[in-house]
Amino acid sequence: MGALPQPLASGRRTVCEQAPLMPKLKTFLVEDSPVIRSNLVAALEDLAPVEIVGFAESASDAQHQLDAMLATDGCDLVIIDVFLKEGSGLDVLRQLCRQGARMRPVVLTNYATPEIRAECLQLGADRVFDKSRDIDALVSYCIDLAAA
Repeated sequence: MGALPQPLASGRRTVCEQAPLMPKLKTFLVEDSPVIRSNLVAALEDLAPVEIVGFAESASDAQHQLDAMLATDGCDLVIIDVFLKEGSGLDVLRQLCRQGARMRPVVLTNYATPEIRAECLQLGADRVFDKSRDIDALVSYCIDLAAA
């Protein structure tokens, strides 16, 4: 499992404190590990303009919840792990692509091999991040997306 950044030490201002008018990205997580999910939520909400609006641990649960979100306000960003306890994040990517959803899908995985990266991008992922070394890049991506 990759190391997630720890919340900033007191006295340092987060991105959200520095730019309070930046809109928060409504973000949905597809992650089956409660520990990774909890650390990721804490890191993203502390370091980037992100509001976690839901999560799923399986592909089928993600598909049902994302279908329901499409009928309402939806969300801006979907962060997807590839390997789940039940199903695959690739199935979630396929669904989002078929629906033409405006939600931006990105993949965050421990298995960011060239083959997995290529397949995810072909299926419609905007970006592919490695959990063990790309958390800062994911945070930067979220900041850039919110600022756009």
